[in-house]
Amino acid sequence: MSLNAKQLEAAQFHTGIALVVAVPGSGKTKTMTERIGRLVNDHGVAPENILGLTYTRQAAEQMRERLELVLHGEASRVNLYTIHSFCLRLLKSEGRYFNIVSGSEQMTMVATIMRSLGIKDLAIGGVLQDISLAKSNLISPEEFIDLYGEDQSKQKTAMVFKEYEEQKAIRYLYDFDDLLLQAYRFLAHEGGAEKYHDVYPHILVDEYQDTNPAQLAVLQALIEDTGRGSFWACGDDWQSIYAFNGASIGNILRFKQIFPSAQEIVLNVNYRSTPAILAACQKLIDHNQRKIPKELIAHKPGGNHDLFVIDTFNEEEEACLVANEIKHLSVSDGTAYSDMAVLYRANFQSEILQNVFVRAGIPFYIDNGMSFYERREVRILLDYLRFIEDPDSVAGDEALQRIINAPNRYLGKKFMEQVAGVANEASCSLYQALRTMDFDSPYIRRNVHEFVRLMESFIQNEGEMGPAEVLAKLRQRLDYDRFVTDKDIPSPDNQAVLNLNQLLQSAARYASISEFLTYVATVEDETCSRDPSGVKLMTIHKAKGLEFPVVFVVGLVEGIMPTKRGDLEEERRICFVALSRAMDRLYVTYSHNYLGQPAKRSIFIDEMTGDLAVLDPIKQIPSP
Repeated sequence: MSLNAKQLEAAQFHTGIALVVAVPGSGKTKTMTERIGRLVNDHGVAPENILGLTYTRQAAEQMRERLELVLHGEASRVNLYTIHSFCLRLLKSEGRYFNIVSGSEQMTMVATIMRSLGIKDLAIGGVLQDISLAKSNLISPEEFIDLYGEDQSKQKTAMVFKEYEEQKAIRYLYDFDDLLLQAYRFLAHEGGAEKYHDVYPHILVDEYQDTNPAQLAVLQALIEDTGRGSFWACGDDWQSIYAFNGASIGNILRFKQIFPSAQEIVLNVNYRSTPAILAACQKLIDHNQRKIPKELIAHKPGGNHDLFVIDTFNEEEEACLVANEIKHLSVSDGTAYSDMAVLYRANFQSEILQNVFVRAGIPFYIDNGMSFYERREVRILLDYLRFIEDPDSVAGDEALQRIINAPNRYLGKKFMEQVAGVANEASCSLYQALRTMDFDSPYIRRNVHEFVRLMESFIQNEGEMGPAEVLAKLRQRLDYDRFVTDKDIPSPDNQAVLNLNQLLQSAARYASISEFLTYVATVEDETCSRDPSGVKLMTIHKAKGLEFPVVFVVGLVEGIMPTKRGDLEEERRICFVALSRAMDRLYVTYSHNYLGQPAKRSIFIDEMTGDLAVLDPIKQIPSP
């Protein structure tokens, strides 16, 4: 395996502590794999005594596959885990008895606690996120109370936090944050560290910039800085984009303060991108103040047409121009669709792209296979439209069963079975049966009557309102935004309210519910969103760690990228990650109007540009 001088220095590192700062496309995985191989082959380290920690399970699996080329049959003996799975294994091996609480079970647990405390004005997902962030920063419920003494909403969160921890302890439950905290306590305060110093004298960590304070605490407890073993951390502060998950960029920026004996090795030769693309990346990230200074060096030569800035009127024209350029590259240059990717800041931005790509006949692939119209908050409102359009049809029956408890009206499965029984006997629709039935329970009677009154107000006026107006009124009268965000843990690239806003924008293009639903059905019927050979559509966070010959970064307007509430330096790092996915051609696009409002192009475009070529929108744009 051929390595450059700095890669070789990092791979040959034997004992002590090292920080390997690896820029995008610098071969860090190859270097990390080679180092493990050298520990075993050159220094006689048993594979079982090596612990490699990665950010994701997929990264661990990819690392093991690469190790097969270096260690062959011995690769399976190397310990490769995510840090959470490592902590789980450690605690189980030490005889700890517990079950994991996560997902809907965890959400239900917090919701029950909030009801018992009479807390109704906070979103469950937001409370759970605050608790997780506190724990990832090693903050206890008592410390949380002291920290937010004057903030009433945070004080309520603290009450939930305290009760949540007590109930988990009673029921022998750990959440994912507990795996870190309990492993840290065992290692640092219960005598476990000395044992594991001998078990794992050599520790390697990938994507170190994405670690949080609790993970750092676990690592510090595992490390024995005696020169007998080694701690080898690899990461890039310029690619630290997970602050919303509790990641602390300070862990990598302060590495030499935390570990004074550490050696720093910088891998700054990029084997992925052309010089012009790297120049744009460098110009952008140079505006950040908190960073490890580095110079991006291109290994590959530059092309004649590497960089383009596309200026458009609105997001639909933007999507059309992107589609035209993709068609042109496919037909004229022979570029495979799978070699092209369109990256965006948030999921709601994919709707217009899917719309245009379907019309243009461009196959595309959405990571995780979920198109815009399959998202829960969007899908429920579409079912309301289907029901309102024709409540007594088969489609209306199907839609009714999906919306009757959205939001929750406490009309469960047995209730709908009763309704279905009456409908079968009377040979009528579920809705007709629902309207004629009498219910003994006062709350069921009240909830059914309220639902029918609401639906009738739409059904009777269906021909007089466009789909966007109906959706807007449904959002208001159902208090729908609160419903979809209550159990939604916020993330920067999937915000339910933004998806709903985009749904209204899409619906506004159609005069009737029928026309809009026909369009949606056309998009849903297309199999192109699951075609691995198609153009990749994904958020920037999903694209991290990937590379494509051709990359389009769309929607670079103020308020989207950077977002209004985001930390500017983190937002700039997110943009840097997007640009640095491109190998040969990079397109940066923005529009003068966005979501029906005047928009200003992102400050990041001015920061990254200079000598970039500008592609005028000269190709024919399909009519809307």
